[in-house]
Amino acid sequence: MEKIAGLSAFDASGSLRAVIESPRGSAVKLKYDPELGLMTYGRPLPLGLRFPCEWGFVPGTRAEDGDPLDVLVLSEAATFPGVVIACRAIGVIQVEQDNRERRGRERNDRIVAVPLADKRAEPQQRYEDIAPRVRAELDAFLLAAVQFQAKHVVIVGHAGPAEAQALVKRLVVPR
Repeated sequence: MEKIAGLSAFDASGSLRAVIESPRGSAVKLKYDPELGLMTYGRPLPLGLRFPCEWGFVPGTRAEDGDPLDVLVLSEAATFPGVVIACRAIGVIQVEQDNRERRGRERNDRIVAVPLADKRAEPQQRYEDIAPRVRAELDAFLLAAVQFQAKHVVIVGHAGPAEAQALVKRLVVPR
């Protein structure tokens, strides 16, 4: 579990927390290293790719792949690695990929969220509120970003805010 100053998945008001690793526009996958307490260089994205949104994780969670639950925060402006954003989860991109250690398949879903402080995001209450073209581009990015990683990633579906909340709550690691 990724621990950053004891942050939990939700703040006192019940808002989802997202810790940003790779900001919108970055061509590098950064990763938080809990032993160092710092962001580390993970890998470059394939040539020409940039993160289309803020990319990070939900603290205090552990997904099926052993890492914290991934979160994509839809924001018009880029932030910085390590920034914590109070969010509203609007959906889930349901992803399945190869697990090299267990030689099988595993889920590696991504929460889709919007910043609570961004009043322009208020109309986005559900994943379906995002333009169909933008949803298709997010799916395409997720597949292209790991094209050379030998993970054989497949988008298996999409779900709304209730499923996103339930997923986060199911993956919270007890303290």
